[in-house]
Amino acid sequence: MSNRLFGPLAILAVLMFMLLAGPTLFIVGQTEQVLIVRLGEPRRVIVEPGLHAKIPLLETAISFDRRLLDYELPPEEVILGDQRRLIVDSFTRFRIADPLRYFQAVGATEAGIQARLNSVVSSSLRRVLGNERLLDVLSSARPRIMAEIRDQVNAEMASFGVAIEDVRIRRADLPPENTQAILQRMQSERERVARQARAEGAEASARIRANAERDRTVLLAEARATAEQLRGQGDSAAIATYADAFGRDPQFFQFWRTLQAYREAFAAGKSRLVMSPHADFLKLLEQAPTLPTKP
Repeated sequence: MSNRLFGPLAILAVLMFMLLAGPTLFIVGQTEQVLIVRLGEPRRVIVEPGLHAKIPLLETAISFDRRLLDYELPPEEVILGDQRRLIVDSFTRFRIADPLRYFQAVGATEAGIQARLNSVVSSSLRRVLGNERLLDVLSSARPRIMAEIRDQVNAEMASFGVAIEDVRIRRADLPPENTQAILQRMQSERERVARQARAEGAEASARIRANAERDRTVLLAEARATAEQLRGQGDSAAIATYADAFGRDPQFFQFWRTLQAYREAFAAGKSRLVMSPHADFLKLLEQAPTLPTKP
């Protein structure tokens, strides 16, 4: 009889152990951290992964993520230090550093911390960007600006058990009305630069033309002066040659000059001369010159 009762009792004991051990034992994963709460009051934090135990029915294990978490803020309009308006789209990376503070501040869900992050990050963005210029936000100075925002947000969120790893601006766009105004201003600036370039080009062209015209005038004047000088030297040499020839043989020189005069007077073939038939100019046409006798 005792053997017949032993089997059901053993099975009953196993079932009772499973019922008691099920709520008692729990596993903490590599990416988890667990806060043990007894009757709504936090007791301890477990960060070591593995198998752990709790008092059934009295204690509750609340799991929090140990990994890096992302939260994207909705786009918002920010006024910069130079009174420019900018639509900023940002995101925040954080981790739950203290589950106890996190639970006491916002509870066991992530929705509560998102509202706080939205408020704190938005305030820090407006506060820091309100002292910066548009060119700084869009230039290599952005890492410095984002580090300042991150430090401010991290200091404010430390009381919530949250450590801020990074705050980044994903996009920074101008409002549509500002974009159109800036495009028009850029177009006006480019047109002004183009007009200035054309004016400078016209000025340079006029200067080059004036210099070229001046050089041309100088070259022509120098060439004319040289030509007149050479012509004068040639005439002087010709006169000297004529004078020398005249001095050597006056009769031949007179004959040669008369032939030159005939050539210039009758070269066209239509020249008409009105003079006396006995004029000295026609003397060679009436009578050939007598050649000098050789000694």
